[in-house]
Amino acid sequence: MRRAAVLALLAGFWGQGALAGCAGDAAPCETADGTYHIALPEVENPPVLIFLHGHGGEGAATLRNARLVAPLLARGWAVIAPDGQSRAPGRPRSWTFFPGWEGRDETAFLAQVLADASARFGLDAERAVLGGFSAGAFMVTYLACATPGAYRAYVPVSGGFWRPQPDSCAGPVHLFQTHGWSDPVVPLEGRFLGGGRFQQGDIFAGLELWRQTNGCVEHKPDGFDQTGTFLRRRWQGCSGGSLEFALFPGGHTVPEGWADMMADWVEALPAP
Repeated sequence: MRRAAVLALLAGFWGQGALAGCAGDAAPCETADGTYHIALPEVENPPVLIFLHGHGGEGAATLRNARLVAPLLARGWAVIAPDGQSRAPGRPRSWTFFPGWEGRDETAFLAQVLADASARFGLDAERAVLGGFSAGAFMVTYLACATPGAYRAYVPVSGGFWRPQPDSCAGPVHLFQTHGWSDPVVPLEGRFLGGGRFQQGDIFAGLELWRQTNGCVEHKPDGFDQTGTFLRRRWQGCSGGSLEFALFPGGHTVPEGWADMMADWVEALPAP
């Protein structure tokens, strides 16, 4: 199906919420530890973006984000939107990302999601990319640090490590991090939360850890690009993985154009 036709078709679907659920079914797909929603393209064995919602969100709302999902479906990607869990009764959905927190084993749950979706819908699990927004991006960052080989690449938006950030990560990764210049919720420098009990980390300190993890000799980027309003810097002269950072002139959001930019980057990665 041509890209324009896909976008026009999906525009009608979003008004009815038709893409939330299990590939068109009203109810979400279920695994042993939770639920997820999925939207599928009209191609066989598609690559897949698993995208984690922010604090207080839900997977169904992720699939209703047309500027995130529609471009990926149009280029033949599947999009999976898992549901976070409440860490206490009456609390909003989120993710158990910080070391030492009690809650669901998110790494195991997301592995269940990918295995279940691959078996049900014929996805290419070897090309699965893990992304997320805000609290979802925190989850992506910590999972990438602990299990770098679990996914083809990691693509967090508006989130990184918290303080104190890890001293080291398990191994090199392909990681594309995106952040808004004027983000007030997750500022580039981080901020205090919970009356000072928690501290969001400094995004640039996190990038330094990723350079160390990927074996980059230089701190300075070895390439710069601009894609629309995105200002991009990359580190490729490293012994492992790929690292890129994109800034956009906005706040706390998944920006317009991110989906295509991210997919172009993933599709240009070296073969595993």
